[in-house]
Amino acid sequence: MKPTLPCLAIAVLGLASCAKLGIGDSKPEITQEESPFGAGGIPPALRASGSADAGTPVTAGGNIPNSPQKLNLTPEDEIVFTDPDNPEASLPELSTLLANAPKRKGPWEDSETIARQRASREGKPLLIWFTDSARSPMCKAISQELFSTPEFESWASEKIIRLRVDANIQVTDPDISLAEKDARYLAMKNYVARLKKTYKVLGHPTLVMLNPGGEVLGKYRGYQRGEDDYKWGLIKQAEAVSANAYQEWKKSLEKKGYREWTDRKDRKVFAKLAGYTKGTLILVEPDGTRSRTHEDKLSNADQDWIKEQKKLRGIE
Repeated sequence: MKPTLPCLAIAVLGLASCAKLGIGDSKPEITQEESPFGAGGIPPALRASGSADAGTPVTAGGNIPNSPQKLNLTPEDEIVFTDPDNPEASLPELSTLLANAPKRKGPWEDSETIARQRASREGKPLLIWFTDSARSPMCKAISQELFSTPEFESWASEKIIRLRVDANIQVTDPDISLAEKDARYLAMKNYVARLKKTYKVLGHPTLVMLNPGGEVLGKYRGYQRGEDDYKWGLIKQAEAVSANAYQEWKKSLEKKGYREWTDRKDRKVFAKLAGYTKGTLILVEPDGTRSRTHEDKLSNADQDWIKEQKKLRGIE
């Protein structure tokens, strides 16, 4: 017999007519403006634990005999019961977030924020190249012998995100005033100094490899001509370590209900379903970034998955 409560919360991946779920935390070593693999989650004040009006949870799969045990179950203490009349209209649309996602400008990014966002969303390690293009002969050498080669470019485009931090600061925008150029130069100088301090860079070239969460995998100082294979080997080794760790991290979150969602434009996001009401889904990424979308905007495979889950739980 199906429950007759007006707002029924089911603790399986947040698929409920009127329920939303809280998400746990995953905190990186280095703080940043936005980090899709960084710290996040639902504020403790919104969690249902200990709440007098939290509602009555229904055992997952309780309305279906012999419910498949392979489904990812959401722990009871992660369920948040909210007012069904509040559809969280203020949440950003998933399509807007995906459309505004940072895009590759070239082989090397020049913004740490964009590079870190891309590394986090794409699950790739970040290679930071601290260089002085005007005064360091060895920076020119590593560029010629390694970074500018077609072999490295092909490999790096697939495996890593790249950020170049150049001590040779140039402000060449002809459309700004002299005062604006001075202000921009000072801002860029402080930006370079901050990053060098953060990663304890004492000379050029210095290479720093970070995993998608911002943790340092390796730091490689200096360069000598003919070392291109050796340096590339170090970078490859760090990438392999990061890739393995990322897959393990992803698997651990999949056990908690996270999965990859795809929209009609084949754009992807790794998130957990936190709420479902009349075709509208609330998705939460590992860093706590919340967005909403309608099932019609998702891929056919995602729509089939939703239909299967609704059928299993007796949701019309």
